[in-house]
Amino acid sequence: MADKSNQTLFSEFPPVSTEEWMAKITADLKGADFEKKLVWKTNEGFNVQPFYREQDLNNIGYLNSLPGEFPFVRGTKTKNQWLVRQDINVLKPAEANEKALNLLTKGVNAIGFVFEDEKFITKESVATLLKHITSNDVELNFSTKHGNLKLLKILIEVLKDQNRDLQTAKGSLNFDPLGQLTISGNSCVPVDELFDTTALLVEENQKLPGFQSITVNAKHFNNAGATIVQELGFGLAMANDYVAQLIKRGKTINEAAKSIRFSFGIGGNYFMEIAKLRAGRLLWAKIIEAYKPVGIEAAKMVVHCETSEWNKTIYDAYVNVLRAQTEAMSATIGGTDSLTVQPFDKIFRQPTAFSERIARNQQLLLKEEAYLNKITDPSAGSYYIENLTDSIANEAWKLFLEVEKKGGYTEALKGGFIQNQIKTAAKAKNEELAQRKAALLGTNQYPNTSEAVAKTIDETKVFTNESQGTDVEPIHLYRGAEEFEALRLATEKAGKRPKVFMLTYGNLAMRLARSQFSGNFFGCAGYEIIDNLGFETPEAGAEAALKADADIVVICSSDDEYAEAAPKAFKALNNKAILVVAGAPACMDELKAQGIKHFIHVRTNLLETLKEFNQVLIH
Repeated sequence: MADKSNQTLFSEFPPVSTEEWMAKITADLKGADFEKKLVWKTNEGFNVQPFYREQDLNNIGYLNSLPGEFPFVRGTKTKNQWLVRQDINVLKPAEANEKALNLLTKGVNAIGFVFEDEKFITKESVATLLKHITSNDVELNFSTKHGNLKLLKILIEVLKDQNRDLQTAKGSLNFDPLGQLTISGNSCVPVDELFDTTALLVEENQKLPGFQSITVNAKHFNNAGATIVQELGFGLAMANDYVAQLIKRGKTINEAAKSIRFSFGIGGNYFMEIAKLRAGRLLWAKIIEAYKPVGIEAAKMVVHCETSEWNKTIYDAYVNVLRAQTEAMSATIGGTDSLTVQPFDKIFRQPTAFSERIARNQQLLLKEEAYLNKITDPSAGSYYIENLTDSIANEAWKLFLEVEKKGGYTEALKGGFIQNQIKTAAKAKNEELAQRKAALLGTNQYPNTSEAVAKTIDETKVFTNESQGTDVEPIHLYRGAEEFEALRLATEKAGKRPKVFMLTYGNLAMRLARSQFSGNFFGCAGYEIIDNLGFETPEAGAEAALKADADIVVICSSDDEYAEAAPKAFKALNNKAILVVAGAPACMDELKAQGIKHFIHVRTNLLETLKEFNQVLIH
């Protein structure tokens, strides 16, 4: 038998050129515009084509690099062994230690200790926290608003007392004065003094080469509604400010770069989030290379990821588990070094033991069942993801250079450039949600109208308040669902849910489609939906609506039938209920002239319309 092992796979199939594919697509479009119909015009500053081919890789320069090779697009390591991280609030050091030890038996190998009070930054408390945590395989991370230098010095003392090898211990400090200035607008001391402290931390950090004493919290941009390009571009600019200021204070580029860790938020844009991490490593390597470090180790980006809070919701909260799962997949496929999956209930209450366990297991599922840790950069070679990586890198680099032209991140923040860019992006996202061009399942699409959450949530955690900075204007951290949730909660607290009656009449297909649309529409405010099979006449439907004590009556029929049916229903209701027409019929102006004011359709701004109804119906 002839050896066919060297024959090209699929060689029996004739090749198909791009021109032939385009000809087929054009024919199937039947005259529709290709650009308008199939090209995705993203908010990131570039367009995404409906298909990519090998020739689309021709201008991408990094494709021959392997995992662990400069410029590290495919990862800084040869194995995709990310760390499973869970944070613990330190209210009582002994209890925090007990919880940490328990977590280490459940698949967690990175612990984050969050100090709520600076009084716990003592050698005794830190020693208690780390009691019996002696393996350098466990990453130790610490977060405190004040006393970072003191904490780092104490940590080194405690590790020495434990006879730990300081050269192999690993972890981080969440010291990010620029990030804190960005979200609070306030600085306790002049920025130059903060950079002086940064230099002292990096000096002390040399005793723990596996630690990063500076964390660039690019996740703040993600949770403020920024685009992926903005999160990456501004995060890199912030990190570059740290590097420049550290070099100015006598640190080498190797010392500065190795002391920095990035913390990214991972949202629901699955493929773009994968590409973001790949592009981030590429650009960071490019930035550090320009400083001419010794060797290539300094050019390796250390990345921690957290599932985003921006797209999480208090209604249909278990959907948050699904959102976090795809986000975790993006992070791990994209090559994160460590990952925190936030519990599904974190945004509205203190997470329970159950929600924390589910969050941990989401990562373990990806390791132990999906085997994502068995292959490094599985997206490599994908025509689509390679092009996304290249496009995101190009746009983020443009934004990075624009910030540098303004004097760097700190100066751009003082001048309001960062804030204005993010406000514009957040406004666009808000409008997409309000018009349902973007969906939050259970919130602005397909709500569970019988769900009530007011008595089970902590509203101080649910709703964010805009900070009032005294030094700079802060960016506003918020969730996309907040305004919709405020509507639903107002309905719950009112004690009486407005009733929306579907007056279905005429054309069967149209009345069914429009009643489903309308029920979904008003359900987003938590109103009670009364659906019907259909009425013989508009008057009969109006009579049934009044008997049901309806507040809103939505007539659902075909456009052709509205000219006659809507006025009849309007007259029969006699202003005892609000009539709404489902659709945008050609006779809309004539109906308005007869006093019918309300119309809902796919172009209606859902949020603003529901706010108007709430003002009338919720007292």
